[in-house]
Amino acid sequence: MIMIVVYTSPGCASCRKVKQWLKDRNLPFIEKNIFKTLLNDNEIKHLLMRSENGSDDIISKRSKIIQESHVDIDSMKIDELITFIKRNPSVLKRPIILSENNFQVGYDEEEIGVFVPVELRRLADHSCNETCPNFKACQTMQTAFQKEVH
Repeated sequence: MIMIVVYTSPGCASCRKVKQWLKDRNLPFIEKNIFKTLLNDNEIKHLLMRSENGSDDIISKRSKIIQESHVDIDSMKIDELITFIKRNPSVLKRPIILSENNFQVGYDEEEIGVFVPVELRRLADHSCNETCPNFKACQTMQTAFQKEVH
């Protein structure tokens, strides 16, 4: 089973939406509250590597810490950036959703469907009837997938 990791923070409405979306589809995930779980160097480096535009995708340059301290994220070396993020996790955009094959920042109703495993999407494409032992799961996935497509 593909594991999904969701980086969240308390009071984040988009984080709640993502978690509810995953729960509604019975997709297992690990939640990492960025204020309670200390992110390690490798984890931060992995997030930076997975994002298409590096730090721009995951760091909010409008965050209070960056604005008040006049930090230039773009001029930092990777190790300096990692240390800065560890000390100031609030600079991270939220939620960050990560799986083996997918990466998304924020809640995007049209894009989040990529976290439904391909096998389940294929299953949802095929209709089955009430005699099928997986009817309930098929019906749930078919409904969920149709919501994503439309």
